[in-house]
Amino acid sequence: MRKVDVLVIGAGLLGCFTARNLVRYDIDVIVLEQHDDVCRGISKANTGIIYSGYDHKPGSEKYKLCVQANEEFDQLCRDLDVPFKRTGSLMVGYGPAADRVIKKKFNDGLQGGIKGIRLLEDSEAERMEPALRPGITSALYSESTGTVDPWELCIAAYENAASNGAVFVFGAKVISVKRENNGFTIGTESETYHASAVVNAAGLSSDKIREMTESPDVRLYPTSADYIVLDKDSGQTVQHIIFHEGEDGKGLTLVPTVDGNLLIGPDTRPSPEEEIIAEDMRTAAEGFDALRDMCEMVVPGLDLGRQIRTFGSMRPNPFKVYEENGVVLRSDKSIKDIRIMEEDGLLSLIGIKTPGLTFSNVLGRLTADKAASYIGKAELRADFDPVRKGIIRARDLTLGERADMIAKDPGYGEIICSCMDVTASEIRQAIRRGADDFEAIRRRTGCGMGKCQGSRCRKRMMDILRREG
Repeated sequence: MRKVDVLVIGAGLLGCFTARNLVRYDIDVIVLEQHDDVCRGISKANTGIIYSGYDHKPGSEKYKLCVQANEEFDQLCRDLDVPFKRTGSLMVGYGPAADRVIKKKFNDGLQGGIKGIRLLEDSEAERMEPALRPGITSALYSESTGTVDPWELCIAAYENAASNGAVFVFGAKVISVKRENNGFTIGTESETYHASAVVNAAGLSSDKIREMTESPDVRLYPTSADYIVLDKDSGQTVQHIIFHEGEDGKGLTLVPTVDGNLLIGPDTRPSPEEEIIAEDMRTAAEGFDALRDMCEMVVPGLDLGRQIRTFGSMRPNPFKVYEENGVVLRSDKSIKDIRIMEEDGLLSLIGIKTPGLTFSNVLGRLTADKAASYIGKAELRADFDPVRKGIIRARDLTLGERADMIAKDPGYGEIICSCMDVTASEIRQAIRRGADDFEAIRRRTGCGMGKCQGSRCRKRMMDILRREG
């Protein structure tokens, strides 16, 4: 049996950031992840938006964490060497119902002290974003809204946590959790662990993990969503993140990404089945039909023929449940705010959805502090290093900088992915950092993420993997 101070279940954004914050203390940390890499569950599929906080009820935990995280995000990304762009956002409406919602969000933001928000005249919004359909009746501008690549952020948190001593075990699906021996015994198919405390950050399985030791009172009932990604020729269609507030409450989101693409989505639809697993990220034709209809309504000139990929995601909606005649039933009470469920050393993060990406580090820090306190650790390590250096991306360099890099490392002169301008050296570095398949390499380098989606570069990438792996 392997002993550890704190065991974290799940290596998505919350699991990786909790581990990163745990190793600020003199604590042994092990992270168990059922997949073969980080960020393979619900963390991988979202809009990548860093929210300002006006969308949430002033005084709520979600509001407080979001505002704090937004203020810290520039420094976080500098420490982790992750590209981050504050594009600002516009929430636009076309009619009285949308106008009322937007006005309320603005007033809530003012009440909560959100900085950099203002209501615009319809003409000002249309001047700022001429690609939007004319006739905007209200618009809310937020200057601090931004965008980041969730994969890069999660990988960076993982690498920084590991470099400070956290141990990650992949392909380790948790099959049992028991309270015993003044702690917890956690079983996987191949190994058993004993931990003084457990952080349950298992995403769509977090309710099931909790119920291995606790009675059910919260369960997840996911909904599904679909996204479309357009190529870089469409990336300048809008200059800000656009939130469309529809008259029926359903609206479109447009995100100019840090890599220069345009992300469209999400729609919302029921999940294909109630009992769902994290890797089931299926898309649906009706979802894309809904997105196309909304695009026609909001950005009628947008060429959806420039689509390069689509993906699906799931929202882990938490609801209160109760038992009746031995059967667990869903109540009508959904849980809107977030909380850390603390139960004698088991800390569960259940139903953390939008804006979970935004406050993943702040919530991870809060969770880590609670776990450290539970096991009696109070002093922070003097040698904790919050800095992680990413792979230098050739596409971010000037011609002069690239020439200097090629002189030091000739691999920077060998282009493997012409769509994304990824070099052989970047792929080799990703492999040396642990990437061992096509998906892991593309997430770390962007190779295969452009117009051709890997049809021209995949073989060359895999040849490098065979030589280096």
